[in-house]
Amino acid sequence: MAIVVNMPRLSDTMEEGTVAAWLKKVGDKIEEGDILAEIETDKATMEFESFNEGTLLHIGVQEGETTKVDELLAIIGDEGEDISDLLNGGGSADAPATEAKEETAEAAPVATEEAPAEEAAPAAAALPEGVIVVTMPRLSDTMEEGTVATWLKKVGDTVEEGDILAEIETDKATMEFESFQSGTLLEIGLQEGESAKVDSLLAIIGPAGTDVSGVAANFSASSAPAKAEAPKPAAPKAAAPAPAAKSAPAAPKKAAAPAPTPVTENGRVYVSPLAKKLAEDKGINLLKVQGSGENGRIIKRDIENYEPAASAASAGKFVPSGQEDFDDVDNSQMRKAIAKALTNSKFSAPHYYLTVEFDMENAMAFRAQFNSIPDTKISYNDMVVKACALALKQHPQVNSQWFADKMRLNNHVHIGVAVAVPDGLVVPVVRFANEQTLPQIGAAVKELAGKARNKKLTPDEMQGSTFTVSNLGMFGIDTFTSIINQPNSAILSVGNIVEKPVVKNGQIVVGHTMKLSLACDHRTIDGATGAQFLQTLKGYIENPVTMLV
Repeated sequence: MAIVVNMPRLSDTMEEGTVAAWLKKVGDKIEEGDILAEIETDKATMEFESFNEGTLLHIGVQEGETTKVDELLAIIGDEGEDISDLLNGGGSADAPATEAKEETAEAAPVATEEAPAEEAAPAAAALPEGVIVVTMPRLSDTMEEGTVATWLKKVGDTVEEGDILAEIETDKATMEFESFQSGTLLEIGLQEGESAKVDSLLAIIGPAGTDVSGVAANFSASSAPAKAEAPKPAAPKAAAPAPAAKSAPAAPKKAAAPAPTPVTENGRVYVSPLAKKLAEDKGINLLKVQGSGENGRIIKRDIENYEPAASAASAGKFVPSGQEDFDDVDNSQMRKAIAKALTNSKFSAPHYYLTVEFDMENAMAFRAQFNSIPDTKISYNDMVVKACALALKQHPQVNSQWFADKMRLNNHVHIGVAVAVPDGLVVPVVRFANEQTLPQIGAAVKELAGKARNKKLTPDEMQGSTFTVSNLGMFGIDTFTSIINQPNSAILSVGNIVEKPVVKNGQIVVGHTMKLSLACDHRTIDGATGAQFLQTLKGYIENPVTMLV
């Protein structure tokens, strides 16, 4: 008897899953315990094993496709068993589309011979034998679209299972994307620098020499990618601007105005990731660099050999002043995600702010003594993180989250530490910070900050915070306010330590103080609750030895 296998719930927060790879195909024999597929959840990609035996009769979710938990994933039964009733009555509301595609794929030879031409369009979804469509993967829990930073394979290359196909820029990091299939790279659906939504066409892999132009065109039409481009079959001609780039230098002989412009497409400069990084480090405007790579692409040597053109003024020519000039920079996936999350937080959570000033004399002396221990070094930020963790245990309402029908008071303390990176801001999480020593917190923050700057943070290292600390003191900022990092209820903004006159025991003396601002969500934290938390925090910061008790 046939058994319907639904999308499993592989994590406590999983609501939908994406099939990263099928390890069995229709017609294969299945034994109990066999790995059916690799399922990408909101936290990790996990192997999903079968609890049933039989023959794999139907696959309801193709590789790269996403469906909700408990929706039809596959059907296992006896070889040759009729499962039409299950297909017609089971699965999700959109199952018919999936089933139609599956039936078309299996009945393709018949449909090609008998179906009228106008009815052949739906059947075009059938893939030639051995051909696999690779779609834009969901590489983080909040990822909605991705940008191809670099292709490590080109059309015609042989691809082995496990090879790195490309580097994909998500909203949080640039991550390597490996192939789950072997074959020849037949088609690239997105060029370097181009973006598309999750599940859009990324590439096509299959036997060498297979014509997949129809597959690419039909996939683009059915998935409706976000890019407003010409039809995919015309894409190979997109490299045609290269000759124009070679003939362009003739114009500057008449007019000394424009510097050489590299080949662009859709407003993006063709530049390798390494060349782009070098240009950023050297402050070079890429629009003024002539690329010498394929199709005018700017590569490393172009940046290394770049020399700014001599100004017209130095040549004795009149240069009009006040000319307008600007550079358009495409928003990165990280910048888009930051904008979306902070806008949502600012306009959904009623923020209010509490600012305090702490005496830092004891903290400075404590840190100096602590760091005198060999192989030990802690920062003021480490002390603030530890103090917050301890204070949050005493004020669980500040360590809370707001939901439409309830408030969650977290008993664990996971502190997010804001880290500035070239593309924006990420918030890695120090877990169970209240249970860690100051050196352990220091080591964790240093490791996570290093990963953040190298874009090596994993999704798990950036989620689950219950409170956030943002420190701009090292940049000389005295005081500032931050937007709450939801679903947290509060964020602490830490300024620098300032030497200033203070009054002690009725006398004006030289002292050292630090200002901190607590942004609170008024739905969960009342003013008095926030003030009491800051009083507890003050006790730990101004008498740091109490953190060791």
